[in-house]
Amino acid sequence: MESTGTEAPDVVGAPWERMRARDRDGPAALFAEDAVVEWPVGGERIVGRDDHVAVNREYPEGWSIRVLRIVARDGEAVSGVEVPHEGVGTFRAVSLRTVRDGRIVRGTEYRTSPGSDPRPAWRAARTEAV
Repeated sequence: MESTGTEAPDVVGAPWERMRARDRDGPAALFAEDAVVEWPVGGERIVGRDDHVAVNREYPEGWSIRVLRIVARDGEAVSGVEVPHEGVGTFRAVSLRTVRDGRIVRGTEYRTSPGSDPRPAWRAARTEAV
């Protein structure tokens, strides 16, 4: 996924690959200058490519990234990743991205740690713990 092509799966996968390679500034080429990325779980919105790149550049070290899946169609893509972090534990993220002219223009990213929202007792009879 080290492509900078204009196909949504390439554009959406490439920032994860570049961050995994510690190319902290590389994802900038894949985001539109006025891109907007929302993180609803944290109640945050990042407006503009420069702030998005800066937030990811400043993320505390100790992490790795594993892309689990990317599904894309008609300029829309969804990626799922797992991010183990030495000091924080593991979290997973699902990112919904809109790609236009080879760049990410909009995104919504949901991050959570596995098990952080325990299943309630009323569902236990119908679900399995993972």
